[in-house]
Amino acid sequence: MYLRPKTLDEAVAQLATPGVQVLSGGTDFYPALGDRIPQGSVLDISALPDLRGVWRESDYFRIGGLTTWTDIIRADLPRCFDALKSAAREVGSVQIQNRGTVAGNLCNASPAADGVPPLLALDAEVELSSSAGTRRMSLAEFIIGNRKTLRRPDELLTAVWVPRTLEDAASAFLKLGARRYLVISISMVTAVVLVNGSRIARARVAVGSCSVVARRLPMLESDLTGASVRDGLDSLVTPAHLAPLSPIDDVRATGEYRLDASLTIVRRALKSCLEAR
Repeated sequence: MYLRPKTLDEAVAQLATPGVQVLSGGTDFYPALGDRIPQGSVLDISALPDLRGVWRESDYFRIGGLTTWTDIIRADLPRCFDALKSAAREVGSVQIQNRGTVAGNLCNASPAADGVPPLLALDAEVELSSSAGTRRMSLAEFIIGNRKTLRRPDELLTAVWVPRTLEDAASAFLKLGARRYLVISISMVTAVVLVNGSRIARARVAVGSCSVVARRLPMLESDLTGASVRDGLDSLVTPAHLAPLSPIDDVRATGEYRLDASLTIVRRALKSCLEAR
């Protein structure tokens, strides 16, 4: 059965039925089927206008779950979102960016999901709605493994909330792949750096494609806080800071190469943030 609700209340009521699959942009949904046809009911939520767009609240930016990557690229956002905009330009082709949604990218929960490191570095939270109500949790808690999240079958990811605490920070997203375009990453890094005078006031660094889920580097963030920017930050980043990562060997790269490349990309991302301030 094909369902296309016009309101959120209608959508979550229909999703309460066991076995219903959610369809938003479809850029992950259909490729995952291969030659098969969908089983059970499909809930197409693309007609819910209240879930698409970016809004400024008093303490947060609210990104609707159906906001596309093209929407993100075009949105008027402060520079702390520059990394997310850069990541949006890396999500497949322009056609995919026009259809693919933020919620779909997060719920698909690929270790190589381009949208995760930038949002993780911005301390983003996800909003989950069901017929029983709404709950929020940090993105870091939400994604728990490869293609695994804490979303219940009766829930929709309706929004992403980003606190405005880093609004004036510079940010950068760098991605390494086997080619320049339309590529699944070997490693990708987001850095967010807030400078006060000549010192780092806050720093956030997240790495994707090098663990089963994207990881922040808390020891590096701590060591960067208070550091002087006059001599650059490259020398402060050491292999020990990458301890939270657990890269694997696969067809794209070895784990050893991923670690070595990530060290270089982290340094370049931090340098890019300083150059942009």
